[in-house]
Parts: sequence; structure tokens; C-alpha cells
Amino acid sequence: MIGVVIPAHNEEQHLQACLLSVRKSVQHLARQGLSARIMVVLDACTDGSAHIARALADQVLEITQRNVGEARRAGAQWLLEQGSEWIACTDADTQVPENWLYAQWACQADVFCGIVRVEDWGDYSPEVVRAFHASVPQDGHPHIHGANMGLSREAYLQSGGFLPAAAHEDVSLIRRCELAGLRIARRIEPCVVTSARRDARAREGFGDFLLKLERSVNAAPAHAGAALG
Repeated sequence: MIGVVIPAHNEEQHLQACLLSVRKSVQHLARQGLSARIMVVLDACTDGSAHIARALADQVLEITQRNVGEARRAGAQWLLEQGSEWIACTDADTQVPENWLYAQWACQADVFCGIVRVEDWGDYSPEVVRAFHASVPQDGHPHIHGANMGLSREAYLQSGGFLPAAAHEDVSLIRRCELAGLRIARRIEPCVVTSARRDARAREGFGDFLLKLERSVNAAPAHAGAALG
């Protein structure tokens, strides 16, 4: 069984689309003879996220830590206790492709690291968009996104899993996987679509990366260029 962990803090605007996309991926997985369970960890939610999660997820856990690392850790722990052999991770403001889960399972590695793309750039300028796309990612890329990653049960346990960190919990986990010598599939497909919103829920994550990129572009537009974050 594959377990899917989705942390959420006041995500009623995006959560339904996220879960519907993950449901489609679960259905695709079932056609390959495999099963999955979707876990949403509601972290200090005060909006309608709980109603959406209970309607579309297999399991909902509520915590009050306001800590994305703790949310991912709690969800992954529950899924491991239920017998999950692979832990797939995404974010509540992200939509995954239909083959997302099966591709992770079939990646022939201990760990999967994927990339993200943005379809709706909101009020970001064309210069920021061009800077974001300044480098074209290829298989073997160096990027780490909690919105598009996964790892085997053994890899998760060997690396110590997610730490209760308010930021960079995904990077920390993959760095420990690297130090442990685990096989990491750094693939550009399947790619997920994530939000470019300015009011990011997790500080120092992808949203803050885009804001930093914008400041760099505005400060030196003639020289702005950035690799995919």
C-alpha cells in the first residue's frame, strides 16, 4: 500500500482540487493492482478545510502545532503504522497528474524527488516568470520539493523521517537520505502543478522562494536569472 501525506493549514481554497487530483491518481494506481490511502493532516485550521478533507480523504488527523514538519511527520507515522510501503508527499495547494503515485512506486529507487511548475502566475511580472524558467530541469536535477516527493518505508525509517521543523523539513529529509547512500530518482516527470500565491502557508518554502526571486529581478532586472527552486 502507498500512503499519501498532505499537510494543510487553512487551505479551503485549494484543498478540494488537490484531493480530487490525488483521487484520480489513486484510481490509476488501482488499475495497476495497487492500493493507496490519503491522509490529510489539518494543522491549526480555522476555515472549512476539515469539511473538505473529511469528504475526500481516507483519513484526517488534526493537530495544533502550526508546523509543517510536525504535520508531515504525524501523517507519515500513521500511514506507516497502517502498513504503508511507500510514503508519497504533496501540498494542499498542489495538483498532481494521474500517473503520480504509480510513477513514484515504479521509479526503481528508494526515494523520488520531482519538480513543480506553475500555471497561474497571478500578478507576478513576465520578468519573474522568465527568471523562474531560466534553466530547464532534466532528470538528475538537484531540486527538492515537499509538494512532489516520496520514499520507501525502509528509506523513511533509515533516514529518521520528517523532523518537526517549521521550514525545510523536506530538504533535511532528502539530505539525510543522501548521507545514508540511498538511491534517489531525481525525475522531471511526473511534475506537479503548484500555487504561486503570495500568502504562503509555510515560511521559507516555495512561496517565499518566488518572493525572493521577484526582489532579485526588481533589484537587477538586466542580470536576473534563477534556477528552478
